[in-house]
Amino acid sequence: MKMAEKIHILICGERGVGKSTLIERLLRACSRPRYGFVTKMRPAGPDGFHPIYIHPAGQPTAERVYTEENCIGVCDSRTHRPNLEVFDGLGVRYVRAARPGGVLVMDELGFFEARAEAFTAAVLEALSGDVPVIAAVKSRRDVSFLNAVRSQPRAEVFYITPENRDALYEKLLPRMERL
Repeated sequence: MKMAEKIHILICGERGVGKSTLIERLLRACSRPRYGFVTKMRPAGPDGFHPIYIHPAGQPTAERVYTEENCIGVCDSRTHRPNLEVFDGLGVRYVRAARPGGVLVMDELGFFEARAEAFTAAVLEALSGDVPVIAAVKSRRDVSFLNAVRSQPRAEVFYITPENRDALYEKLLPRMERL
């Protein structure tokens, strides 16, 4: 039996190590249309909670809006309150919008969405598909959804650290240029 070709790139690492920055750098070398999503945490409000928003991956930063409709949840250092309806609505739509000839960006996959059934199913379906995926994935091993993401046969997992992030860019750049 032939092994599945590994066409998807999963960048794993701790918070703040540079997963999203590496993905942005690599995407600059790729001329394919971008599909999927990016997430953005905003400064904490008066209640101490940081809102987190989801945006289409191909949308310029200056055009992003921050409304209740695209807020995937709020968190502080101890409490996380995901908005599963946004994951299962907008999130699914962004993932399923990917078309042949493009690249599917998922920045980022974490524990927040682990109970969003339609969203997690769409992510796993995309990782078994033919549209190349580049994704930032939290390193948590206690989240079955993230373990399922990392174990997809068509995905190759790369661990990023402050020490290896430039070397990882150099290693992955030729792969992105071939897309």
